[in-house]
Amino acid sequence: MLKTGLIYHPDYLKHDTGPGHFERPARLEAIMQRLEASPLFPQLSLITPRAATVEEIKRCHAPEYVQHVREACERAPGLLDSPDTPVSPESYQVALLSAGGVLTAVDAVMAGEITNAFCAIRPPGHHAEWAQAMGFCLFNNIAIAARYIQEVHKLSRILIVDWDVHHGNSTQHTFEEDESVFYFSIHQYPLYPGTGIRSERGRGRGLGTTMNAPMNPGSTDEDYLWVFKELFFPEALRFDPDFVLISAGFDAHRQDPISATQITGEAFEKMTRIVMEIAANCCQQRVVSMLEGGYHLPALARCVERHIAALMFRSEVRSAP
Repeated sequence: MLKTGLIYHPDYLKHDTGPGHFERPARLEAIMQRLEASPLFPQLSLITPRAATVEEIKRCHAPEYVQHVREACERAPGLLDSPDTPVSPESYQVALLSAGGVLTAVDAVMAGEITNAFCAIRPPGHHAEWAQAMGFCLFNNIAIAARYIQEVHKLSRILIVDWDVHHGNSTQHTFEEDESVFYFSIHQYPLYPGTGIRSERGRGRGLGTTMNAPMNPGSTDEDYLWVFKELFFPEALRFDPDFVLISAGFDAHRQDPISATQITGEAFEKMTRIVMEIAANCCQQRVVSMLEGGYHLPALARCVERHIAALMFRSEVRSAP
């Protein structure tokens, strides 16, 4: 069994999106209640996150935007840049803690304190652009983590796996000209934000290190797992990453209210095992996963438990094709 960390802080509940919003504090409450009742829980290493610094956020966001978010939260409640992204007075500090939670997990992995981690954080991040909030996201947690790994821990090649049902537009835009970061997204198409078609493969020196797998509404476990095994897995091994990051959205689940894919918890577990196999072959099992979407509370909690179960067990090492 691998040593898996769990990043969580009750302050994540202080980001108040208002009544009726999909991205609500109850998401983390459901996850933690499920995990605390799980036989897995005593085996997890509970880690208290730190807040990211403004300088760490600025690696992936314009300084003026960071100031804009802070000031908007000081005036809150209100909307930040788009009608789907409300903020409360605490949201700026919680967003720093969300990004910092992922950096805390990275540091713990690199120090050998844990092998991998799941970050039960909010607000999510993969839609937040260089200078614009959107899609419930304030700062791009996974992009900030990738740059942190490269600049602080001096690892060069980062693999980002994004199975949220929505395409991670900001993550792709951040790295589409960067050959050192391989971005893979499997998502329902067409669906918000309307990006992520198959022909988007990166640009310039980054051409070939973006891989999109747009899926039709109604796609099943079998459809997703075929993409993971036949298309993504060999490309990821060829890229040979030094660290793997996962944008773990669970809104492709068949019970989720804002998608039309038909994925089950079993598929999320199997996709995790495939990612773990890549990490076992390439980067000493170094994986940090972070919560993105997932809005049917019981399904979300069950999927997170299965995802963590897969993180906890050692994967096969095989020769690259």
